[in-house]
Amino acid sequence: MGIKALIFDFDGLLMDTETTLLDSWRQLWRWHGLTLDETRFFADHGGNISEARYAELAAAVGPAFDRTAGDTRRTAYRDELHRTLGLAPGIATWLAEAEDAGLRLAVASSSARIWLTTNLERTGDLPRFEVLAGGDEVAAPKPDPAVYLLALQRLGLQPSEALAFEDTPHGVTAATRAGLRCVAIPNAHTDPSRFPHATLLLPTATAAALPDVLTQINTW
Repeated sequence: MGIKALIFDFDGLLMDTETTLLDSWRQLWRWHGLTLDETRFFADHGGNISEARYAELAAAVGPAFDRTAGDTRRTAYRDELHRTLGLAPGIATWLAEAEDAGLRLAVASSSARIWLTTNLERTGDLPRFEVLAGGDEVAAPKPDPAVYLLALQRLGLQPSEALAFEDTPHGVTAATRAGLRCVAIPNAHTDPSRFPHATLLLPTATAAALPDVLTQINTW
């Protein structure tokens, strides 16, 4: 069967919200006169680990730590970064090429659905996507395949009829466990050598036109 739909991860793939996340936590630690250990920052799953991060900071700061104030200040800082954040390089061109080819578009993310709609509305890209599947709509985050299976269900397609795009190893695992072929575009914080299970590995979405990507995928 030919590819009828493209299913994109969101954070780090459609938009570089991974960097803004790191920047906001780095700044929060700086406000307390501390330095964030960035080597352990990103988890190997798509779940929210904010509680663990706040617990670590609270232990470093001591009794004076104000979680509520810190969260408010960090969120406001990140929101300001997002005010001008657009799609990742090459993605807008891919979406236009997909539309020209009559391909359906979907998002499958471990992030909450409201996060997806809010950011895609801000850039004006929400109408492009026929289906959104968020992490708050399934029982487990990536690498569990549940969110991809939900996206496929909403599209009414078989895994062979869609292609996934991911930026993390656990995202690729989720897609392949759902039976999808997957193009990996590692985000700036992930070692490209960790993607041997991807169908195709690209450095960025600017590295190849979407029709060329689809041609390569269809030869597998």
